[in-house]
Amino acid sequence: MPDFQSPIEAFLYWEAKAPQNIFLKQPLNGTIKTHTYAEAGIEARKIASALLAFGLPEKSHVALLSKNCSHWVIADIAIMMAGFVSIPIYPTLNDKSIQQILEHSESKAIIVGKLDDFNSQKSGIPNMPIISVGLYGGHDRNNWEKLLEAHQPLQDVNIPKRDDLHTIIYTSGTTGNPKGVMHTVNNFAVSSNTFKKVMKLPQHVRLFSYLPLAHVAERALCNAGLTLGASISFFDTMDTYAKDLEDTQPHVFFAVPRIWTKFREKILDSMPQKKLSMLLSIPILNSIVKKKLKKKLGLNEAIFIVSAAAPIASSLVKWYKKLGITIHQGYGMTEDCCVSHFNVPGESKIGTVGKTLIGAKAKLSAEGEICIKNNCLMIGYYKSPEATAEIFDEEGYLKTGDIGEFDHDGFLTITGRVKDQFKTDKGKYISPSHMELLMSANTDIEQICIVGTGIPQPIALVTLSELGKLKSHEQLIASLVETVESMNPTLEKHEKIEKVIVMKEDWNVDNGLTTPSLKVKRNAIEKIHQEFYKQWFESSESVIFE
Repeated sequence: MPDFQSPIEAFLYWEAKAPQNIFLKQPLNGTIKTHTYAEAGIEARKIASALLAFGLPEKSHVALLSKNCSHWVIADIAIMMAGFVSIPIYPTLNDKSIQQILEHSESKAIIVGKLDDFNSQKSGIPNMPIISVGLYGGHDRNNWEKLLEAHQPLQDVNIPKRDDLHTIIYTSGTTGNPKGVMHTVNNFAVSSNTFKKVMKLPQHVRLFSYLPLAHVAERALCNAGLTLGASISFFDTMDTYAKDLEDTQPHVFFAVPRIWTKFREKILDSMPQKKLSMLLSIPILNSIVKKKLKKKLGLNEAIFIVSAAAPIASSLVKWYKKLGITIHQGYGMTEDCCVSHFNVPGESKIGTVGKTLIGAKAKLSAEGEICIKNNCLMIGYYKSPEATAEIFDEEGYLKTGDIGEFDHDGFLTITGRVKDQFKTDKGKYISPSHMELLMSANTDIEQICIVGTGIPQPIALVTLSELGKLKSHEQLIASLVETVESMNPTLEKHEKIEKVIVMKEDWNVDNGLTTPSLKVKRNAIEKIHQEFYKQWFESSESVIFE
């Protein structure tokens, strides 16, 4: 099987070779709507014809606003077939953020798919053609289903050149406004072929796509699947998510640390840790319990299980390992198309993000910043030559903004973010990442942001997990104090946590305190709470409830 030179080339190959194979599975209101490769090809060609009928200039930018669904993938293929550049937008963004991206990217049209509340987002779309999917409630003039009836499949499908601009992916923006990362056709071909080899994926791999396809990692994984003639399943609603995942039993499962924490919460909610540990200690029951839990989680047939996008606590990885679930932590960025570092079967070390991937090179700057070079680095930030020049060093390496260290076996450990460092009023700089990982071992905690600008010692701002919310204040105080007292002896004197502040509201995308990929937005949290740091620090309480 060839190493395809573009996602469209891979699709056309499987469309011709296995036209009746199921490509996409979309659960909807208790039923499953499927598309074979042949059906998806016809639908994509018709939408490509509809896009071209708008009379857009050659290589126009076409935006794509939707949750993960079959129509997202078909729309992406249609945009490629028409010779346009895709601009994926996170489906959780508000109208102002959508408008900002559409205007900055100079998008000429937009395809709107499955959304929770398009009415609140629609005002962010300037005057441009909108294609909306009726299946998900879209009733604009350019209705997807009506366009399928009105247009013939495009005959002369665009086959892009390797250096053609393929997509502009807007970063989720933990600090400042999102930047448009430009990737070529070749970049996604390289990342897809790398994933395919590193993960040792089989032909016709089964995938479950739920992390935003507007994010580079999910898109790269689905593109890797496409090169293998994958079957890609989605979920209907958050209420059906667990069942949809269990029904799919994907060969590859990729999650961010917060999702692994949520899974653990659900398990412990139905089976407390004491009972689980007891059952796992009995040889006959051990394998039965493990198999049952893996099947329930949808991981019974998974051959590669990944955690990435943010650091995951070693304690959490070890917890899953006791269930027979091996999580491989990886590392990558939008700017390097995720080809950086990975732990893989046979070469894996808990607490690290693995070794440098094939086709990539890595080095540390004098300050310890991780710098990456590969064959799929972005060509730059859209309309931002200054920011582009700033992120590359004189040898063409991408400066990641992460601080790290290699061990003697070549495994990389992320020790912090350059921009996350803060200085206490003692003049000591602190990188909070490793401290937050230690604290995350406490199952009562959902999210953590360790801060300390302008006070003598750092304090921890935390939100509670569902397990934590069930406990009384007295139980929580005991739990949080125990965590701090166990971790402080392992920290440098200036790093020791002085107080824990329990937030009264969760941090999420809706209130602007996490990114769409569930990373905590430190700047936004600090902006709200920094004025209270001194007051909290001087309190006589060890644990303070906001």
